[in-house]
Amino acid sequence: MSENTTSAGSSTVSRLEEEGEIGADYLEELLDIADLGGDIDIDVDHGRASIAVLASEEGDERELEDLVGPDGEVLEAVQELTRLAVQARTGNRSRLMLDINGYRASRRVELTKVAQEAVTKVLATGDAVSLDPMNPFERKVCHDVVASAGLYSESEGAEPHRYVVVLPAEEAPEDEEDAGEAAPSAESGQDAVRASSAQDEDQEQD
Repeated sequence: MSENTTSAGSSTVSRLEEEGEIGADYLEELLDIADLGGDIDIDVDHGRASIAVLASEEGDERELEDLVGPDGEVLEAVQELTRLAVQARTGNRSRLMLDINGYRASRRVELTKVAQEAVTKVLATGDAVSLDPMNPFERKVCHDVVASAGLYSESEGAEPHRYVVVLPAEEAPEDEEDAGEAAPSAESGQDAVRASSAQDEDQEQD
């Protein structure tokens, strides 16, 4: 690894750590205003700043549920506000990921199981399987599971009813221009879902 590559990697990590610190400061102030308790953990995960707000005392967990909301809707809003707070300080758009009360971690486990079941069904029947509508974070989890299984997936519909469709690998578009959201399939479905997954990830910022 060259010195320039090492320097660039260190710079990226430092930038993400700064995003995490700014985001944590914003969330700490938000918790104080709302008179909510919670510990804030900062990390860098998969190329983005990651913040987790966890209950620090008995009773905090129930209070923090209000910051998650039905189907994580409030969590999504708080995450966007935190990203905007980071952008206001740094001048750059943030892809920071926020979890509260372990909601995303639990949801990731659930979605992984759902996507794996869809993969199993597609492999057994050869038919496409459509999943329930999901937000961008949830769709990306499913895209990643499908890619690791060597199948093809794409997102269809319009927000907030956008959903993932899992298809056999042979149905991956041969021409990227015909692929819609998805990139053309290579030897496995991993390349086939890359564009679709990336777009779902990008939509978290819009």
